[in-house]
Amino acid sequence: MILRVVVAVSSANVARELAGQLAAPDVVVEKVRPSRGAWDGVVRKGGDVVIVSESFVPLPVGRSISVLNEMPEMPTTIVITDSELAEDHAGLLAAGCDTVLYSGLPDPELIAAIRATIETRRQMLRRSPAYSQPHLKPKLADFVSESPTMQMFMQVVDRIIPSNASVLILGETGVGKEHLARAIHGEGPRSSGPFVAVNCAALPGDLLESELFGHEEGAFTGATRSRRGAFEMAHGGALFLDEIGEMPLHLQAKLLRILQDFEVRRVGGETSLRVDVRVFAASNRDLEEASAAHEFRRDLYYRLSVIELTVPPLRDRRGDIPILAERFIARIAPKIGMEACGINDDAMRELCRYDWPGNVRELSNVLERALLLCDGEEIRMEDIPATITGMGSRPFWLPPGDPKIPQEWEGKTLEQVREEAINRIEQTYLAMLLAETGGRVGLAARRAGIHPRGLYNKMRKLGLRKEDFRHRQTPGADSP
Repeated sequence: MILRVVVAVSSANVARELAGQLAAPDVVVEKVRPSRGAWDGVVRKGGDVVIVSESFVPLPVGRSISVLNEMPEMPTTIVITDSELAEDHAGLLAAGCDTVLYSGLPDPELIAAIRATIETRRQMLRRSPAYSQPHLKPKLADFVSESPTMQMFMQVVDRIIPSNASVLILGETGVGKEHLARAIHGEGPRSSGPFVAVNCAALPGDLLESELFGHEEGAFTGATRSRRGAFEMAHGGALFLDEIGEMPLHLQAKLLRILQDFEVRRVGGETSLRVDVRVFAASNRDLEEASAAHEFRRDLYYRLSVIELTVPPLRDRRGDIPILAERFIARIAPKIGMEACGINDDAMRELCRYDWPGNVRELSNVLERALLLCDGEEIRMEDIPATITGMGSRPFWLPPGDPKIPQEWEGKTLEQVREEAINRIEQTYLAMLLAETGGRVGLAARRAGIHPRGLYNKMRKLGLRKEDFRHRQTPGADSP
């Protein structure tokens, strides 16, 4: 992470000296003009370390310092005072200041004391959530597999770990793209640096721009104070851009420039800041196809895909399901206050038979549900959803006069049942069209009477991939 040091001191010479002596590749010094409004400028800058003359701190001092301490950055506060009295220094420390320095100190001693405080702050940030990994640190051993396809995939992954090149991770929803990125980062040369993740589909364009690049005070309505962006926070580590295919085109252009120069300019800012970041991007879309449709910048695609990894879906490595199930149970059971249990043969057979459109994430969720329902030493068929085992399955509609309802509808609202039934019908219908057309989306869209882009959106939502139908064309289907 890049440290921001805000300097608001009464002496212009001291301010210049501090700015020159403290600046470093991971330290940016911002000076606040000495005036009556200096304190407001300090608050709006939002730095990690604040160096301020006592004369600029409004009275009562304790209340003013508490304003700083309650800011999102919770800055380390250094107050420079003209008093040599120990009791005055003690009073400032009691008011909440972190360090108190006498303005009459020789410049070398003053600079050394401030540098020591900055280093303490740096070490504190390294213990922050952005740097620390989750409780169960992702590791490449999580992807050990008996599948030849997956083994070949992991051989490629092993070779790219030491690199600083950008990595594009593709794959269906739930295959573990972020988990893989964290594992590569955690075993690479930047593992001591932060890993910052941003979901590009979770925020509208204007907020995403601020989230990625930061903004200055007054950059837009509501920007009452400066804010650092994800690139600054990831300095010295890695930035993970999830669902990169959903990023608006105008931000794609800005991202491309940063990936070329590794210089970031905050929204509303006038100067650029150099950052040292390894970028991981992930998408469940075919970005090459999206670029051909002018929905994703081709030049950005080439820049991101210096190394391109496509994680195989779970249905293509069914032999890994028993191993994954055992791991998930061992991990989930303690979290929900249960002893780990096994899975009987019938239940495991059904888990291995199922196609898992939600991939590894869906398997984990199903096993957590099964553990909660299990009242014995083994997970049984009845503990697994009927949508997977086929027990009690029936058409999406109910026969007239039949009082029974599908088990998976119990406890759901009418709107939830309606949405689930529609999704199943659409998935069945579109899978049939894609099978008949050999995965040719344009032809399938014409038959369905919808725009190809609309079909792509539905396929992404329903977990359908054109690649899965390319060799399954029904005899006699129309030519493209």
